[in-house]
Amino acid sequence: MIAPHRAAAPAPTTPTRARTVRKAVVPAAGLGTRFLPATKATPKEMLPVVDKPAIQYVVEEAAAAGLDDVLMVTGRHKRAIEDHFDQAFELEQALAAKGDAVRLDAVRDPARLANIHHIRQGEPLGLGHAVLCARRHVGREPFAVLLGDDLIDPRETLLSTMLEVRERYAGSVVALMEVPREQIHLYGCAAVAPTGEEGVVRVTGLVEKPSPETAPSAYAVIGRYVLDPAVFDALDRTPPGRGGEIQLTDALQSLAATGTVHGVVFDGLRYDTGDKADYLRTVVRLACARDDLGPEFITWLKGFVAGLEEKGREEKGGVERRRSAA
Repeated sequence: MIAPHRAAAPAPTTPTRARTVRKAVVPAAGLGTRFLPATKATPKEMLPVVDKPAIQYVVEEAAAAGLDDVLMVTGRHKRAIEDHFDQAFELEQALAAKGDAVRLDAVRDPARLANIHHIRQGEPLGLGHAVLCARRHVGREPFAVLLGDDLIDPRETLLSTMLEVRERYAGSVVALMEVPREQIHLYGCAAVAPTGEEGVVRVTGLVEKPSPETAPSAYAVIGRYVLDPAVFDALDRTPPGRGGEIQLTDALQSLAATGTVHGVVFDGLRYDTGDKADYLRTVVRLACARDDLGPEFITWLKGFVAGLEEKGREEKGGVERRRSAA
């Protein structure tokens, strides 16, 4: 097992090829079928996590890491995302007239996070295709990719660490998390080799959603990438793969073969909002962490759980009494 990035060793010399990363790409064109019917008319990225849509957490993470240029790759029926990160003059005027400074700031904050741009993917042809849509905007600069289904707790510094690793090693950097073997088929999976730096590995191979029996490791690729612009040429050469889509994992596999892909091993707080059960857990965890909501909500939650446990004991006792009577 490779130690996570938290205990990283002193950094090696920065290669001259490294360039400062300023741009982030947020793919947001998916159909959100796992959350139907809620996502029939509402983008899955706009589902609320407490009182902010999921995608706002992602943009806040990018901004906190110093990425001040964000391109969102959207699709049809995603206009709500564009509106959320735009100014809402009528609403702002109404709140200002009421003297509601707290809600006014909350409404204005999304538009102030970064310089936000939008482009449409057209057809949902896979994550690799979504990244290709960003080619003209990104140019020949390194850039980050943040997936909206993966929320990293705001108290974590994963993206900043990945940017630092990019500065040291150049090339591309992926975020890795060790998962149970029986779950590896849900992710892209990395074969890795040590670098001599704790929490940082060299990625020697990648495979999209392998079976537990054929997976090269238990290291899953999670939704954070810092990519060298060479990935665009690799994507151009990548044929449709699993599901008939252009897979970013397949393009990164070709780059890994040249020794230019590294991984940051992460064991912090990550929330998968693409799964219904994990989405509910995310809302509860982030609500509990809030100073304004946490204390009262935790008290209620403890009482609610205690009530469930008591009800369970009563139901179990009733079953046992009926068995005894029989």
